[in-house]
Amino acid sequence: MKGKGSRTERELVHLFNDTKLWAAIRIAGSGLTKDANPDVLAGNKNRHLAIECKSVKKTIKYLSDEDLKQILEFSERFGAEPWFGIRFNNHGWYFIRPEHLDKSKGNSYSVSLLLVKEKGLSFPDLIK
Repeated sequence: MKGKGSRTERELVHLFNDTKLWAAIRIAGSGLTKDANPDVLAGNKNRHLAIECKSVKKTIKYLSDEDLKQILEFSERFGAEPWFGIRFNNHGWYFIRPEHLDKSKGNSYSVSLLLVKEKGLSFPDLIK
């Protein structure tokens, strides 16, 4: 599963870099250490985004409390906007702010295709 995650992260980096107005890098090894690092950093002259990427076969993805804490901690320290980038199979990329996630049982959160269509942004809307 690690290979699929790396591929989707690289795909997102290429989407940003292909715009010629944004630059992006993938943070290799993110999630493998206790350090709070996002999967992708993207920015332009006006905005900086820290993105935790998830790839989903179905229409819902569950996120841990730790996923949320780490993206918020890094973004605060780095001065970036925190985002979750969710790539739904056959639906493409959507982006959602942590505060818009649905709270699930225990210390977890969920993000569904319906939720991102309602409260999230597509890639073209994110980079406007």
